Amino acid sequence: MSNKVVVIFSGGMDSFTVLNRALKDGKEVYALTFDYGQKHVKEIACASKVCTQLGVAHKVIDISAINQLLAGSSLTDDIEIPEGHYEAESMKSTVVPNRNMILLSLAVGYAVSVNASQVYYGAHSGDHAIYPDCRPEFVMKMNDVCKIANYEAVEIFSPYLSVTKTDILTDGLEMGLRYDDTWTCYNGREKACGKCGACQERLEAFADNNTTDPLAYEA
Repeated sequence: MSNKVVVIFSGGMDSFTVLNRALKDGKEVYALTFDYGQKHVKEIACASKVCTQLGVAHKVIDISAINQLLAGSSLTDDIEIPEGHYEAESMKSTVVPNRNMILLSLAVGYAVSVNASQVYYGAHSGDHAIYPDCRPEFVMKMNDVCKIANYEAVEIFSPYLSVTKTDILTDGLEMGLRYDDTWTCYNGREKACGKCGACQERLEAFADNNTTDPLAYEA
């Protein structure tokens, strides 16, 4: 098996931890970040900064043209980002149709081209309630397909699929990671809003770990 892996790296705290987990596991990492027209484009700048600091090969791919096809998400359309808990019904407006299937497919294609055996992907149990394309059954089926879609089998590897964001942060802190250069808020403003579901889940993870989030918040 090749030691090369592709890491889908959004610039958020989950994928940041996944990236560092791959490095900790001794993998040769190729980081891949997608600009799909998200309002929180600030996360892309965070991803680029981190990869420069770590000396990791990094590509930022503009696929924002797909929004001509994928309408209806508050992350990309002129729809207000909902406030409230991450698992609230209102958070369904943040679903981008078929996003992760598209991103995983592109990442697998990249993996084949660089002779990487795995694609690391940061889904976790906190995503399961709202995002169908983060659930174990989706990841397992995508993994099955990606093993036969090319002459070269590629594994979809989700190291945190069955654990919470709190657990992800715990692992990151045990690795000695700092989260100053990550971005989670669904609003792309100067400071994190502290009110959207993504912010609330992040803040809960830091509170559960008895530590302080280094990001500046509006509220």
